[in-house]
Amino acid sequence: MGPEVSDNRTIPVTDVHPCYDIHDFDYILSNTPSVICVLLYVFLFLLSVVTVCGNLLVIISILYFTQLHSPTNFLILSLAVADILVGIIVFPLSMAFSLSSCLYHEDLFCKIRSSFDVSLSTCSILNLCCISIDRYYAVCQPLTYKTKITHRIAVLMILVSWGGSALIGIGILISGLSETCDEVCFIDALMANTIGPILSFYFPVLIMLCIYLKIFLVAQKQARRIMNTTHKSGATASKMERKATKTLAIVLGVFLLCWTPFFLCITFPSLSSSAPVALVETLNWLTLSNSMLNPFIYAFFYSWFRSAFRMIISGKIFRGDLTNTKLQN
Repeated sequence: MGPEVSDNRTIPVTDVHPCYDIHDFDYILSNTPSVICVLLYVFLFLLSVVTVCGNLLVIISILYFTQLHSPTNFLILSLAVADILVGIIVFPLSMAFSLSSCLYHEDLFCKIRSSFDVSLSTCSILNLCCISIDRYYAVCQPLTYKTKITHRIAVLMILVSWGGSALIGIGILISGLSETCDEVCFIDALMANTIGPILSFYFPVLIMLCIYLKIFLVAQKQARRIMNTTHKSGATASKMERKATKTLAIVLGVFLLCWTPFFLCITFPSLSSSAPVALVETLNWLTLSNSMLNPFIYAFFYSWFRSAFRMIISGKIFRGDLTNTKLQN
C-alpha cells in the first residue's frame, strides 16, 4: 500500500492511469495523454452517444405513434428516460472522473456524481422490475391482464420506481455529506456496501428471477397445450419452448451479466479491497452499458418498434402526420 492521503485512503503505487499523472499523492490530468487514454475516451464517448440515440428513438416512437400508447410501452418509456439520463449525465461525469481523484478524495462534486449514478441506475433496475411484473400478467393471466395492468397502474409503478430511486440517491448523498469522522463512517459503509446494493440490486433481481421463472414455466405449459389442442408436431412445440427460453435468457442474462460482477465486488469488502482500481472501474462501466443495451432488448426485439425507428430515421414523420399509422406487427 502507498502513502496515505488526507481522508485516510491510500493510493497504491502500482496504479498507473493512462490519462492521469500522480502528483503529491493525487491524480492530475496529464498534459500529454497516452494513445490508450485517447482511445479509452473515444470509446466511452461513442458508448454515451449510442446510449442517448438508442433511448431517444424509443422515447420518440412511444410518444409519437398512437399504436404504442399502452401500459407496457409506458413502462418501456420510463426505462428509456432513465437510461437516456444515464447517457447524458452519468456517462460524461464518469468519463471525467473515472480512476481519478474521486476514488481518493470524496469532495462534494464527487458525492453528487455518485448520487446521480446510483439514483439513475437504480431507477433503470426498478423499471426493469416493473416490466417483468407487466410481462407476468400478460403471459400468466392474459384474460385479466387489461383490467389489472391499466394506464393508472403503469403510472403508479413508474412513480414508485422514480421515487424509490430518488430516495436511495438522496440517502447516499446525505450519508456522505454527514460524514465527519476520520475513519470510514459506519453509516456510509452500511449504505454503500449493504443497504444500497440490497435495495438497488439484490431485491429487484430476486423479484425478476422469480417472475421470469414463473413466466418460463407457464410458457412451456402453454406450448404443450397448443400442441395437444391443434395436434402440432412435437418439433413445433419444442421450437416454441426454445423461443420462450431464448427471449427470457436474453432479457435476464444480459442484465445479470452487466450488473452482477460490480455488485458482488462492492458488497464484499475483501473483493473490493484486493481488486485493482482499473478492474472496479471497468465493472462500473459494464453496469452503465446496460443502459445502452436496454433499447435493443426491450424495443428492437419488437417489429413495430423497428417500423417506428425506420420512419423516424428516414425522416418520414417530418413529412406528414403519421401518428395513427398502423405499425407492422
